[in-house]
Amino acid sequence: MDTDAGAEIRGNSGRNIIEIIRNMRSDLRKSDRKVADIVLSDPQRMLNATVGETATLAQVSQPTVLRFTTAIGCNGFQDFKIRLAQSLAFGTPATHSVLLDTDKPEIVAGKIFDYTMTSLDWARSRLDNAALHKAIDILSEAKSIEFFGFGASGIVARDAQQKFPLFGVPCGAQLDSHQQVMVAAMMKPGDVAFLISNTGTTRSIIEIARIARDNGAAVVCLTGSDSPLTNYSDVSLIIETLENTNMYTPTISRIAALVIIDILSTSVAMRRPADEQARIHQMKRQLSDMRKMQPI
Repeated sequence: MDTDAGAEIRGNSGRNIIEIIRNMRSDLRKSDRKVADIVLSDPQRMLNATVGETATLAQVSQPTVLRFTTAIGCNGFQDFKIRLAQSLAFGTPATHSVLLDTDKPEIVAGKIFDYTMTSLDWARSRLDNAALHKAIDILSEAKSIEFFGFGASGIVARDAQQKFPLFGVPCGAQLDSHQQVMVAAMMKPGDVAFLISNTGTTRSIIEIARIARDNGAAVVCLTGSDSPLTNYSDVSLIIETLENTNMYTPTISRIAALVIIDILSTSVAMRRPADEQARIHQMKRQLSDMRKMQPI
């Protein structure tokens, strides 16, 4: 196993240990992989297993079990069991969502639902509430808000722009790179540039953040990790999800981002004066009336 990779994982004690094992399995020693397979096949059973019982199940020695826990970044067998319990607390283990060619549609549906719910629980548990409060403060004081994103992040930007009545100020969604530069260059103090990028490494998005900030706009970013984009943002909402792209392209990061947009727009709307909230309720009633079937 790559020692640098192992050191990196050992330093990231907050990560889901089941995901770490699944991702590291191919890099482990052959005997360590036997332990990994036993854990992944029935993680719930491992919560009550001793070192000796685990070694027997995996058909390896007890020192191999202890070496395995060190290899995946744990400080001994007890630390491994604690982190395993934390991972299982989020719901169905993400490893059970791996799709197989033999899976029937109902099995695929169950796995994707389970994986999505587990990942959303994971994202919620790691949400920085202080950053969330700060973002709501900035958005509540904004004169206008522009949402920027590409691809799947562009879909989130469109959804955010659609909720502009809740934000209470003019909102735009910029998905074209040239239009993004134009809009960012015309921003001014009091405006908010809201950058959406799961990777946070897209050069053009980072440049938009820099341009908007240089022009005095407040910059809020929604990203999946402590990425380079956060260096150009006044507040960063980091939404970490458990992505699995082995057999399909997941929408989990997009779903998590959409949930955050709902949280932000609802929280900002709740801060609006009573008369504005009344107008929002009236708007929703009118939309509801439009959806009702009209008599022939």
